[in-house]
Amino acid sequence: MGKFDRVLLACDFDNTLVYTEPALVAGEPLPSLTAENREALESFTAQGGHFAVATGRALAAFQAIAPGLPINTPCVLCNGAALYDFTRGEYLDCNLLDEAALRRGQALLDDFPTLAVEAYHIGNVVHAVRPNEYVRRHEHLTHVGTEEKPSLLEVPLPLGKFIFEDDHATLQAARRRMTEWGWDADYEIVFSRDNLLEVTAKGANKGGMVLRLAERLGIAREDVCCMGDEANDLSMLRAAGHAFAPANGTDAVKAVSTVVSHAQGPAVADVVAILDRLY
Repeated sequence: MGKFDRVLLACDFDNTLVYTEPALVAGEPLPSLTAENREALESFTAQGGHFAVATGRALAAFQAIAPGLPINTPCVLCNGAALYDFTRGEYLDCNLLDEAALRRGQALLDDFPTLAVEAYHIGNVVHAVRPNEYVRRHEHLTHVGTEEKPSLLEVPLPLGKFIFEDDHATLQAARRRMTEWGWDADYEIVFSRDNLLEVTAKGANKGGMVLRLAERLGIAREDVCCMGDEANDLSMLRAAGHAFAPANGTDAVKAVSTVVSHAQGPAVADVVAILDRLY
């Protein structure tokens, strides 16, 4: 029996587990997990801890990254739309968009002529409707290409999420329209970046799927520990028994978390050290 047998640590990837921002902006290969953070996580798992990544990335954008990380439990993908077991190579749980989402999404595109969308099929394909400069930039950042479709109505199901892309002012207007059209009752809607507005099925957020993972593992909510830096991490930080944020996190994230080092430094090692004292 290890001291962390009943503890789950779920950590966002970009700019939390690994500080990827400079590489993403430059279009360069992503940096590796730092030696200090890797050593801390290996110590955590060696003592029975369960370590998962909870990322907004879809399988297509994370499957090449996962083998280089010391994860030992299924991971949350697509901002909480899916739980994927990299050991078995299969989805364990999904909360997906339905056909109505395609119709409603296309109506939004019709209302905003410069708006583009990426639709993430869980079969590891990303479809793009009316790709614009922001879609091309996102492809460059994630190194994942898209298959263009003339309309969302021609995109096949099942889908994990939409990412609507345009300048921030247009996305803010689109967000207001979503509210006017009642989207908040049926979907989770969050900005992951200023020019990326993500939509998943209601309840498909990082917090909900992390708790479903904890239930699978038999771990109590008070022993669920989460770490993240952005708005799409708030649901899991609020759901966690222990919430942490790197120093580079947004003010909203830091307001509900214990703040540790910058993600460029030993942020994850700081968290493991805190857990070592708590348990």
